[in-house]
Amino acid sequence: MTTNFLDDLARAIADAANTASGVSDPTVALVPPARPEHGDIASPIAMSLAKASGRPPRQIADDIAAGLAARDDLGGVIAQVEVAGPGFLNITLSPAWFVGVVRAIATAGAGFGTGSVAEPESILLEFVSPNPTGPMHVGHARHAAYGDALARMLSFVGHRVWRECYVNDFGRQMELFGASVAARYAEELGEPSHLPEDGYQGDYVAEIAREIRNEIGDRFSGQVSPPTADARAYFSGEGGRRMLARTMAELARCGVRMDQFFSETSLHEAGRVVEGIAALENAGHTFTEDGAVWFRTTDFGDTKDRVLVRSDGASTYLAADVAYHLDKAARMGDRMIDILGADHHGYIDRLRAVVVAGGFPAECLEVIIMQLVSLVEHGEAKRMSKRAGTLVTLGELLDDIGVDATRFFLVERSHDTAFELDLDLAREKSQENPVYYVQYAHARCVSILAKAADEGVKVAPGVGVPLALDPSERALVIRLTEWPEVVLEAAARRAPHRVAAYLKDLARDLHAFYHRCRVVGEAPEVQAFRIDLTRATRGVIAIGLGNLGVSAPDRM
Repeated sequence: MTTNFLDDLARAIADAANTASGVSDPTVALVPPARPEHGDIASPIAMSLAKASGRPPRQIADDIAAGLAARDDLGGVIAQVEVAGPGFLNITLSPAWFVGVVRAIATAGAGFGTGSVAEPESILLEFVSPNPTGPMHVGHARHAAYGDALARMLSFVGHRVWRECYVNDFGRQMELFGASVAARYAEELGEPSHLPEDGYQGDYVAEIAREIRNEIGDRFSGQVSPPTADARAYFSGEGGRRMLARTMAELARCGVRMDQFFSETSLHEAGRVVEGIAALENAGHTFTEDGAVWFRTTDFGDTKDRVLVRSDGASTYLAADVAYHLDKAARMGDRMIDILGADHHGYIDRLRAVVVAGGFPAECLEVIIMQLVSLVEHGEAKRMSKRAGTLVTLGELLDDIGVDATRFFLVERSHDTAFELDLDLAREKSQENPVYYVQYAHARCVSILAKAADEGVKVAPGVGVPLALDPSERALVIRLTEWPEVVLEAAARRAPHRVAAYLKDLARDLHAFYHRCRVVGEAPEVQAFRIDLTRATRGVIAIGLGNLGVSAPDRM
């Protein structure tokens, strides 16, 4: 449910502006005033109409103000209209309007702001996409937190979202990982170890080898020093499956849900990669040169053509991308969104070439590039290397700062901005920590409502309207009304950080209200309004945190 509580006011201003300027269907912008004492809402509409009407904006504003004052139906909305500066309309809203809005938001509960998108889409969202050669690190964690929050927001506003994780479990890196596990397995057997020079050396490799030894015993004794072809295939496949299971468990622990894990290997085994290349060949989009098969991606705006099959007959990573994206395009519904790492910017044009060459519209593919995140502790950066085993894993991050701080900090900044996650700040239990600050606002609302319940306070409609409202009450209500537009815009712009920023502003307004206004024990109409306001604020904070995958605790 979404409600623009200022629709009636905007229509009234448009009618008055049309009369004052002669401009039909003028666009009405409603913005916060420059200063709180200037009212609740401001509009620069008179200045935007001055040129078209040939009248000074101040005169237009005076006429609009007079037109609003003459309308009998706005008594429950407008308390006062003033014209300021070159022609700003500064509007003070009536207490009755605030009471009605707060009651509506409090009553809507978890439905406030849902289903607000005008044209719902079916969206296939792919994110995380790990190589099952090592634990998830903080880079993967940012992809996971961002992708899951984006999926939640898109679903919240009304889109149908399918969450998919593409598992890069094919190729040279998997072979190296399998050889590394085989080498550690050999050590478990007391046999000579043949760890590849560029293999994986983390403790997790030895752990997986030990797990395998405990299950299969000495089955590959004499076949891993060095590993035979059968041993290499086994340890690559089994090691990858176990690593993926760990990845799935860590994602679940972080509150990230996937509808499907899609294996790259399955594309090769099912012959889909060969079929994808053949489809491009049959459509005339390939050529052969020096024994290699090339995809003519320059026909679709890429900077150069790309190899699909090398001269030795081995397919490239792009060949698998062709198969996967043609498969996704056939399943996606209206749109597919890829969330890729910072080093994949050059992939955008070639992936779009795949989609268009496959007969799908270019706009059905949306690629989001995530920038890097690094960890800082005591002012120093933590270094990470998967092969050397010196990385900071998602599991370790969750152990250190918890799920809520991990998720909030990783979406607090725009995805296209690299940033440093300050571990010292994330550990703090103070209002300097943004997630703690927002969660504390929710807990504070719960505490106020619990006190009201303990004292037997009951709120029923019709108790009356306060004669006056504190500025902090007005600011808090106005902030609450912004939520549907905030989440709708955040989903459209693929920007969870906008929700995080809104929640910090909302928490600040709630804390200001708490320090200025007593809730329980005031006059009946004041008490009733403030209890509803607290209920509404608690609900919106919980909704916003839920969109980010962060909990809303009742106590801190």
